[in-house]
Amino acid sequence: MKDERRAMHEGYVFLDEKCLLLAGEILRQLRRYATLQATFAAAHAEAMAALQAAVLRHGLEGLQVYPPRDPADATIAPAFRTLMGVRLQDAAWHARPKPPPDAVERSPEAEACRDRFLALLAAETPLAAVTGNLERLHGEYRRAVRRARALQDVLLPELEASIGDIETRLEELEQEDAIWMRQGT
Repeated sequence: MKDERRAMHEGYVFLDEKCLLLAGEILRQLRRYATLQATFAAAHAEAMAALQAAVLRHGLEGLQVYPPRDPADATIAPAFRTLMGVRLQDAAWHARPKPPPDAVERSPEAEACRDRFLALLAAETPLAAVTGNLERLHGEYRRAVRRARALQDVLLPELEASIGDIETRLEELEQEDAIWMRQGT
């Protein structure tokens, strides 16, 4: 039981260290999230301004027929790593520029609108990856904390009580044996 207690204590120490590492990574990811969120907000504002300018030039119907970007011209490049069993990822959006067909009335406003929305997608992709990282880290942190608390507050005290009961009973048996030995001589 003492070996079991030692193993449980080592498990508790490991879980405590895991919580600290996960908390540190959560803080790093939160700082990155704040930076990416600011970049996304700026790209969103630029995209909305470009959309307004394009709608003023072409009208809503004219802008709706402007061809969208072909999804095959863009890729998402993910990169994966793990931290204490949690899969973390980074992602980047890569798009190749491609001019619209000649049948469409091209304008600097429509091109700027297209470019700004592509920049918005490029800003959104790593933000989505970091958001997923934060969700996974939060879940693993909560599990590790729950396990550490269970060890510290439930299992280790129960084991200590059992060891204490056994030691008390052994002392009582030793005293009984000593008394029996004295009476027998």
